[in-house]
Amino acid sequence: MDHKPHPDLLHDRVILVTGAADGLGRAASLAYATSGATVILLGRTIKKLERVYDEIERGGCRQPAIYPMNLEGATPRDYEELAAKVQSEFGRRDGLLHNAAELGDLRPIAQFDVLTWVKTLQVNLTAPLLLTQALLSLLLKADDSSIVFTHDAVADEGNAYWGAYGASKGGALALMRILANELEANTRVRVNAIRPCPVATGLRLRAYPAENRETLPKPEELMETYLYLMGPESIGVTGQVLDAKPSV
Repeated sequence: MDHKPHPDLLHDRVILVTGAADGLGRAASLAYATSGATVILLGRTIKKLERVYDEIERGGCRQPAIYPMNLEGATPRDYEELAAKVQSEFGRRDGLLHNAAELGDLRPIAQFDVLTWVKTLQVNLTAPLLLTQALLSLLLKADDSSIVFTHDAVADEGNAYWGAYGASKGGALALMRILANELEANTRVRVNAIRPCPVATGLRLRAYPAENRETLPKPEELMETYLYLMGPESIGVTGQVLDAKPSV
């Protein structure tokens, strides 16, 4: 990916980011705001969301919005209320980044806790489905809109011990492709996935506690791909998985 976004790439667009409080979600929210978008910051920890909100405001960008939601326990009614709130306050939706993720436990399938399995799939697979369903009518009204899933190579490789996380990421990729095929013919909604390289995030640290984080790129270094898929230059690109790596 060698994409150099211009400063107003996302001018006047409204984009919702899940898991916006830290890591790749925070970096994407800042990148989208810097490129002209109004960003809705969705996450479960209000204080962390407020810090991202303040960063965006200090940068002189459009005022963002905070929407606290715990995806683990959210019901279909919660997503309907979110969609109604977005409709009433913004009247549109141009982009949706599914970034929030639950790691769960790294252990053999034979020993995997069922409750942990359900919780992990709820956040990583069911929540993107319900959120997409709730916001799809708004996305369909946009001149061009983009839904972006966050993928992980461990699901492609079927790595041992990745349990519910690996299974849910594989399921989310299948969901992305099904949705892309359904929307490709008669809508202006494109649906793709980003597969980030190993990056210094909290989730990565929990999965690899002995790894030296100083050897990993920072989330901010991967944003060219995130901007490309959310901006108009990716019109016509759908059903694809794009790798996100630091720009050279």
